[in-house]
Amino acid sequence: MPTAGAGGFVRIFGTDSAVLEAREPRKDLPCTVTPTKPFLGFDLRFHAGYDISIPLRELAGVDDLLTIIFRVTPAADGGVPVYFSQKVRVPAIDDDAKGSALLQGSFDLGEGKYQVDLLVRDRSERVCSHYWETEATLPAKDRDLAMNIAPHTAEAADKEPFKEEPPVDRTASDPLKVKVLINFAPQNAQAATLQPTDTNALISILRNIAREPRIGAFSLVAFNMQEQRVLYRQDEAPYIDFPTLGDAVENVKLGVVDVSKLGEKNSETAFLTDLITKELQSSERTDAIIFAGPKVMLDQPVPEEALRQMGKPDFPVFYMNYNFNPQTNPWRDAIGNTVRFFKGQEFTISRPRDLWFAWTQIMNRIVRLKERVSESASR
Repeated sequence: MPTAGAGGFVRIFGTDSAVLEAREPRKDLPCTVTPTKPFLGFDLRFHAGYDISIPLRELAGVDDLLTIIFRVTPAADGGVPVYFSQKVRVPAIDDDAKGSALLQGSFDLGEGKYQVDLLVRDRSERVCSHYWETEATLPAKDRDLAMNIAPHTAEAADKEPFKEEPPVDRTASDPLKVKVLINFAPQNAQAATLQPTDTNALISILRNIAREPRIGAFSLVAFNMQEQRVLYRQDEAPYIDFPTLGDAVENVKLGVVDVSKLGEKNSETAFLTDLITKELQSSERTDAIIFAGPKVMLDQPVPEEALRQMGKPDFPVFYMNYNFNPQTNPWRDAIGNTVRFFKGQEFTISRPRDLWFAWTQIMNRIVRLKERVSESASR
């Protein structure tokens, strides 16, 4: 975590400061530092970091403590360094231990060039230091993206994906109501856990929706297809309750299915059909229903007869399909077929730009349709 923010007071040992200022690699404590190139996340922040490898024999003994200190300095004129620190307690290690310990760190960047200075120190005051330059750059075609971090800015990586969203000024005279059905599941249906990459992408989709000032009421249904279970439900709230949603998602146990469903044929199809029927036929007024999540590939699709019985909804239906590698699975899934049946729109979300483009298109259509309804009602 940061020792101090840009422009703030930084207290650091003189010996550590001297090492960082010298920018001369040291190997008193043998280690290998491998920087990771900044990449743009779905949260529209560049994520960078490093891997540190230390031979286990160098850490042999008991009660050792590694201190990692690094600073990130924007190369722009007047760039103020931001300091970060991390302490790692080392368990007892045998003198003849083989292999290496791997330590990792991460931080967020805005666009720009940076100098990174890093040191690792053990209790014996042995030091390993490494220095590198890095650059976070948007491709020309992505210049219109509104980043969530200012240029020439370094910040601590966010370790709480479900933290509360800051308040949004919702000043629309006729605020919209939307319902979101999101499948919290991994890209790989066979995965035993929900990977951080998947979680962060799905949360970014939700936060993008939550930050829309023209929406005044949110209904949310979070579910998991593998468990065939609704994880969390929120009805017509002025904001999305991310912390409570996070508590529900943490209880997901992939591969665990209610024993009563094991003997049912096509139980996943039945679950999805019941879920769609209930939410689309709800008496709750909405201006749009938005499905989100990875593809749901079922042996049997949602029956068209069941969809016909629902009738044509009087609101638009959308699908924000998170598909990190669409080339490996180009086929339309069960939710995509449902959205197509209702003449809705499906958007494939593979990169941050896809999310920005999809949401722009979705909001444009919702607003246009609501304006038409209002005009018809006033005649």
